[in-house]
Amino acid sequence: MAARAPLLLRLLLLLAAAAGPARGSQGDREPLYRECLSRCERQNCSGAALRHFRDRQPLYMGLTGWTCRDDCQYDCMWLTVRLYQRGGHRVPQFHGKWPFRRFLCFQEPASALASFLNGLASLVMLRRYRAAVPPAAPTYGTCTAFAGVSLNAWFWSTVFHTRDTALTEKLDYFCASAAVLHSVYLCCVRTLGLQRPALISIFRAFLLLFLTCHISYLSLVRFDYGYNLAANAALGMLTVGWWLRWCLGHGRRLPHVWKCAAAVLLLQALALLELLDFPPLLWVLDAHALWHIGTIPLNVLFYSFLMDDSLYLLKANSDLLKVD
Repeated sequence: MAARAPLLLRLLLLLAAAAGPARGSQGDREPLYRECLSRCERQNCSGAALRHFRDRQPLYMGLTGWTCRDDCQYDCMWLTVRLYQRGGHRVPQFHGKWPFRRFLCFQEPASALASFLNGLASLVMLRRYRAAVPPAAPTYGTCTAFAGVSLNAWFWSTVFHTRDTALTEKLDYFCASAAVLHSVYLCCVRTLGLQRPALISIFRAFLLLFLTCHISYLSLVRFDYGYNLAANAALGMLTVGWWLRWCLGHGRRLPHVWKCAAAVLLLQALALLELLDFPPLLWVLDAHALWHIGTIPLNVLFYSFLMDDSLYLLKANSDLLKVD
């Protein structure tokens, strides 16, 4: 285990570096871009020109908060990208992101669609879980709460990738952190809490305190992208290691455990896509979108494990009561 620690540390540092100080980028520091933006705003974003812009703006763009300045940023971004390409230079990022082709009101269409499909998969599997598993199952409440927290996270992920603002970004990040912490809680309940209810109560209180401090720091002190990503990556690795240790100890006795092991291992492997950094393919598909696409079947697989495991626990409890 000691030999692995430096590797894990390096991965965390790489993830933190990938998140970076996200808002200042080469593209939006480019004089050409800044001059284009200033000119566009002067010509289009005041007086009669602004009224004309609002009159011809599609309703769905206005409802999702796209402004005249946003349109200027979008148009000037592509002007700068074209000039970079003509000069044979590497495509720059703008405001912490690669250039994406907007589709209707969707700022990052592939990631928005993938987030929506992840949420849809979670909803479908939650309905199947509730249809198959009686509320008397020992982990019923924890599993349904996990599904609810996950659905909330995927909803805000869809909103954020549709329209990136300071508010939607924070809601996406905070709800994702809540989902990560609830996955730790679910793991603890299944592996330790069924026999030690007092321990799980203390652990739940600790996780709620950690989430409160995490959100308070990012909201009131500094919105630190590197810290946020490193904290979530560390919690993810903790959960993966915890689940795998439990799976190895119970794999022979519980045939459905392979679903859990496969889901957490593949999820961790997909997370490494975040280390890749390349301009979006066809200006739509980037590493983050690929990660979200890959998690769709893993959602289905993990909920299938939860369903099988809850039914197993229900039967085990029923058999125990019969013996008593």
